[in-house]
Amino acid sequence: MEGVRYKIREVLDKDKIETFLQQARIGHLGMSDGHLPYVVPLNFVWTNGKLYFHGATGGRRNQVMSANPEVCFTVCEEYGTITDPVPAKTDTAYMSVMIFGKAQPIVDLDEATHMLQEMMDKYVPGYYNRPLPQQHVDKYRSAVFGGPVQVYRIDPHHISAKENPIEEVKMFKPGKNVSH
Repeated sequence: MEGVRYKIREVLDKDKIETFLQQARIGHLGMSDGHLPYVVPLNFVWTNGKLYFHGATGGRRNQVMSANPEVCFTVCEEYGTITDPVPAKTDTAYMSVMIFGKAQPIVDLDEATHMLQEMMDKYVPGYYNRPLPQQHVDKYRSAVFGGPVQVYRIDPHHISAKENPIEEVKMFKPGKNVSH
């Protein structure tokens, strides 16, 4: 019975998934480090049906991805708690998307520059008064590892999405709800 309940939560509306991925601000990149799982939170950009993120060239994350580029990127937003007179039926309003694919380093400077511009437009809109110059991207060096910043792209081979929509009248509001 449990499986039936969660099948109902499946989201198949591509526009809804698209909008959600464009607006969400943090995702979690899941990787396989040998036999160990390894998950890191990241800022990201979803554009043209592909997911992009970046980071310093050195470090564990990039080593893990170069050994095994198969990844799962999960984005989740929690909207609140849905109350019910039956405690076991108390639930969470949320939407989540899981993207499965291969993480590939971007070597093309045009693509890397475009992605970093999209990243700035998303996280600091209007902060910089001119577009990002390519030579800036090319010369940019990480203060942490002393190497260039590496941009990655995930080409999804499978996307799944689920949601439990907000039920306005049942949403928990601290101090307002009283159990009967």
